[in-house]
Amino acid sequence: MVQHSSKTTHSNKNNLQVLFEDNHLLIVNKRAGDLVQGDKTGDKSLAEVVKSYIAENYNKPGAVYLGVIHRLDRPTSGVVAFARTSKALTRMNKLFAARETEKTYWAVVKNMPPKSTDRLVHFLKRNPKQNKSYAHSNEVPGSKKAALTYSVVKELNNYYLLNIELETGRHHQIRAQLAAIGCPIKGDLKYGFDRSNKDGSIHLHARKLTFVHPVQKEALIVIAPPPEDAIWDACI
Repeated sequence: MVQHSSKTTHSNKNNLQVLFEDNHLLIVNKRAGDLVQGDKTGDKSLAEVVKSYIAENYNKPGAVYLGVIHRLDRPTSGVVAFARTSKALTRMNKLFAARETEKTYWAVVKNMPPKSTDRLVHFLKRNPKQNKSYAHSNEVPGSKKAALTYSVVKELNNYYLLNIELETGRHHQIRAQLAAIGCPIKGDLKYGFDRSNKDGSIHLHARKLTFVHPVQKEALIVIAPPPEDAIWDACI
């Protein structure tokens, strides 16, 4: 099993933090505020930045192939994996669909959860107009089952750091489920936190992605350092 973290990052003019790269995959540490893929805002996406990095770093003329394997919410930071070949994209999509990846998140919340560790199961219903998901304790029409396990790993000044293992990948799942137990994430106005962070981020970070390489068949653990601020710094 090979572990990759900030020790293997690279800097370039696009301010891209690369956590792992080979001929098949490129995995980066997304900054809070970056779009993974273009949307109606027209803002430059992380996918475009990664394409520029590949073109520059590997001296590739013309169009650069890049497959978006998964996404993170715009105000969230952390591990995002891209495929550099269609074969890698197909195989990674199968891994994600079969839940053969392990996704670990860190979240900073204001309130102590009811239990120091617990498995949360809700039924999430998405409201597209509000771009928000609502957590229900029982199944309702149009809802999807969502499950995660959390544990309190550190008590900070006025906050708590939670380690979260995702079992499903629903829209705004962590944000909605933590809000449902009275623990909205720091800065997350949409889900009930009382004030926003100055930079528009929320304190939710995709900390670790574990999977078997789709081509090399080697187990990989990719770890992303959290953003630099006083609260995240206290979590390390």
